[in-house]
Amino acid sequence: MRIGAGFDAHQFETGTPLIIGGVSIPFPKGSKGHSDGDVLYHAIVDALLGALALGDIGSHFPSEDDKWKDADSSQFVSHALSLIKAKGYIVGNVDATIILQQPKISPYIKEMRNNISSLLEIDIDSISVKATTTDTLGFTGKGEGLAASANLLLHKTDGN
Repeated sequence: MRIGAGFDAHQFETGTPLIIGGVSIPFPKGSKGHSDGDVLYHAIVDALLGALALGDIGSHFPSEDDKWKDADSSQFVSHALSLIKAKGYIVGNVDATIILQQPKISPYIKEMRNNISSLLEIDIDSISVKATTTDTLGFTGKGEGLAASANLLLHKTDGN
């Protein structure tokens, strides 16, 4: 077994779409980033890559490369999963937390879990997505941005 941990944070930008876990959430501000700025998917990608010491999201999808400008972050998850599978691993479970003051995202969590389940090819019961605020502390609490963390477990496909 291997354990991975990932974290991502983005600044909010007025007029930019807010996409978290592949879900477009109605809000006047979105996540400023080179790609679609999906902090949840980015944290999961870093956890997948980190579990097998395969670098980080920036080494695979550099922000200096215009190829990834406004890219759908599900591509990043799929790529990281393909690397994991090539090394003989599968994802056992994911436990993720989204950190933001607003908007309230509880109505969207089930759809996020479904998206992650589909991308990682594992049962939805193996996906946990939670949300929390920082009670108005820090950049997330002041509504300047959002963050996400993800932890996951990988298993060897042959059971060893």
